[in-house]
Amino acid sequence: MAVLNIYNLAGDQTGTLEVKDTVFGIEPNKAVLHEVLTAELAAARQGTAATKTRAMVRGGGRKPFKQKGTGRARQGSTRAPHMVGGGVTFGPQPRSFEKKVNKKVRKVALKSALSAKVAEGSIVVLDGTIEAPRTKTIMALTKALEANTKQLFVVNDLANDADFNLYLSARNLENAVVLQPNELGVYWLLKQNKVIITKEALATIEEVLG
Repeated sequence: MAVLNIYNLAGDQTGTLEVKDTVFGIEPNKAVLHEVLTAELAAARQGTAATKTRAMVRGGGRKPFKQKGTGRARQGSTRAPHMVGGGVTFGPQPRSFEKKVNKKVRKVALKSALSAKVAEGSIVVLDGTIEAPRTKTIMALTKALEANTKQLFVVNDLANDADFNLYLSARNLENAVVLQPNELGVYWLLKQNKVIITKEALATIEEVLG
């Protein structure tokens, strides 16, 4: 069984917790990690780049000059693509960059990312509740855990006052990210240096991925 250290809000280790090897102790699958990470980054793209075709550009209804007698090449519209102010041929149009990833593949990727973090010693379990939002408390915690940059907090339920207070306290930290288990993704697991999970969120992750 993989083992995670448990810390209180003061940053003191209060014990250890055995977690499922099937979730936190597998051999990371780099190919699947790459596939899912690519899909997550693609899904984050807006895909709103757009240009106007000749049908969309204003004007160009009348023929710019007569067909014959000018010595110039015949033209039918000032909004043709080769004319100044004309439309764009084969320009970008709004699109979705989303890539399809099977649920089983995504689950393996999450397990791989979690297992890699456990192997690094970068995942800790937080046991304790914050009665009121207080960023100073979380700053002291991250300092004690030597997690001063790029932290990922995973809380179980923002409808719960204790979890919501933790969310409000942690979101003010520079480069900190606060997610719920259902929002967890490969990108943030790999990007952030330290992952701090509440005991309740840990149980949810094991239930969903186990």
